[in-house]
Amino acid sequence: MKKNCVNGCYSLKSIANTWRPVKMVSLSKQSSTHRNKLVTWSIFLIVFLAIAVPAGVALYADTDGVVVAQAEKNPRANYWREVRGGIAGYTAVKGQETDVLIQGTGQNWRQIRNHWLIPYGGYLLAGMLGALFLYFLIRGRIRVEEGPSGREVVRTTSTERWVHWFVAVVFVLLTLTGLILLYGRSLLIPLMGPEAFAALAEVSIVVHNYVGPLFILATILMLVVYTRDNMFDLKVDLEWFKKAGGYLGGEHPKAGKINAGQKLWFWTAISMGIVLCVTGVILNFPNFEQTRGTMQISSIIHIVAAAIVIAFFFVHVYLAALGVVGAFQAMVSGKVDENWAKQHHELWYEELKAQGKIPGEPVAGSVASSKEVAGRQPS
Repeated sequence: MKKNCVNGCYSLKSIANTWRPVKMVSLSKQSSTHRNKLVTWSIFLIVFLAIAVPAGVALYADTDGVVVAQAEKNPRANYWREVRGGIAGYTAVKGQETDVLIQGTGQNWRQIRNHWLIPYGGYLLAGMLGALFLYFLIRGRIRVEEGPSGREVVRTTSTERWVHWFVAVVFVLLTLTGLILLYGRSLLIPLMGPEAFAALAEVSIVVHNYVGPLFILATILMLVVYTRDNMFDLKVDLEWFKKAGGYLGGEHPKAGKINAGQKLWFWTAISMGIVLCVTGVILNFPNFEQTRGTMQISSIIHIVAAAIVIAFFFVHVYLAALGVVGAFQAMVSGKVDENWAKQHHELWYEELKAQGKIPGEPVAGSVASSKEVAGRQPS
């Protein structure tokens, strides 16, 4: 075969010699790749086991140690966990919530009270005081435009004044003691110390609890004495609200004996007063067998209603004692100047005039009477 093949021919031996190295190289490469993969996975497995096995053993040992330590320290820990989860226990005193050792919703009530009601109620009251102070700086006191006439008209009866001051004293006592209990921890302790505040808080609790039932009587008296004059007249009262009572400038809108703003304050005081009375009874007399959940909801409603009525009370006190000259006199002597009545309650003034209840001569010693005497010609 070697002799006959001259060009392009190879012997079997030469072909074999040529093929063998190629095959050996291929097998060598495959073996090297397989070996590299095997080494890589081996290293990964070793590292994984080196980390996972000790960590798992340590975790198991720690968990088991914590459980054992807790069990040794407080063997009834699991029992109280079950109680907190709702499992009934045993109580010697039987009542509405017999065998309820831990009421979980108490924590929710505390969060709502401390993180919502107290701060936002404070913002409302502080904002109202700030707005009234700013209004006073801009508007000043609202005086009688024509000056005092010297003639007075009867505005309130002795019964109306007595009821007004009875309600005022009860409400102020409840407001002060309630605000002390609600905000004293954060505002008064830094000023007076914990011991003095503890004594003040104890007195406030007693006063609030014992004066509270009197507020029920005060609310009833307000309904009986003041309701007739505080019924809304849509046409007149809407016009009054459109002009904001003249408090923002412009002419004073016509009003009856009680203007729309006073009516709004009255019905707010009555509605919130009823809410305060109902929730106050629930909170003050737990012997009525109401649940703790009912008392917690009542506490939330009580605080909201109190914040609303106190904010309105600030406006009422400002206008009556400082903002409107002559208004406070109506609840002291029961009388107001004729020009004051004409300016602030024109419709009521016209009714009095039609009924002949407007005096014809100035009060002796008044500014108007002095002017008339000085202006007379000698006979």
